Amino acid sequence: MKRLVQKFFLLALVLIGYSLQEVEAQVATSVNPSGFGDRQFDMDTVYSIKRIREDDKMYQISVWRRIDLREKYNLSLYGSGDNKANGIINQIYKAVVDENALEVFGDENFTKPLSIAEFQDNFWISANGDSIFVKQLYYLDFKEDFVFEKHHSKTIFDIKHLELVMPSATNANAGQKTIAYIRYKDFVNYFKNHPEARWLNFQNISKSLTYDEAFESRLFRSVVRRFTNPDEALIADLVNGEHPNPEMQAYLNSLAFEYKLLEFENSLWEW
Repeated sequence: MKRLVQKFFLLALVLIGYSLQEVEAQVATSVNPSGFGDRQFDMDTVYSIKRIREDDKMYQISVWRRIDLREKYNLSLYGSGDNKANGIINQIYKAVVDENALEVFGDENFTKPLSIAEFQDNFWISANGDSIFVKQLYYLDFKEDFVFEKHHSKTIFDIKHLELVMPSATNANAGQKTIAYIRYKDFVNYFKNHPEARWLNFQNISKSLTYDEAFESRLFRSVVRRFTNPDEALIADLVNGEHPNPEMQAYLNSLAFEYKLLEFENSLWEW
């Protein structure tokens, strides 16, 4: 009799456990889109801070942008004073060198990690061997995906990585030089815990923002340098070489692409 009771008790435990698993498996995927349910959903958890399921991407195009920190709209990222010590470029440098808290790489595919010594050489030394100043590093490039996500029926700018760039004028006019690539997810995870590094509101310093807040609010002005195309070419490279002003035409083509994205977003709900 005692053994029979034990068997019934074990059977009850098994059934209860199975029921709990069923309940857990039926958690709404809108609540937890990456885990529970009958299906497992692929996501980019390496570069992106967005929780976008790959199956929910109905439209996606990659866009490479450049922020020129010298522009008036971007001075909040450039920093204050002559040496720009509180600007985003110097803050990234300190995170890499002083705290060894950000991984840096020499290529866009993140297959060539850089040592701190290599990063310092790239950062401070121009092509002719001269030392430079932080304020001379005024280009900050980044890659993002423009995505229409069907689960919430909205468009999303999903930033993937940042690229520190030495301008050609700073690099002894030998062409621009990539200093390093940084995963955007690493960038956000570091600076959200370092509130002293901020997008500076010069009109109201009590409303300055952390870098992740500034990027998510799109508080910068950028120019599109490249978008997904079969030749993997820059917009400037797609301009006819015989054009009388190829730089201006490249800029106009960049604006045209921006308006194309805007028109795509605005026309999503037209009937």
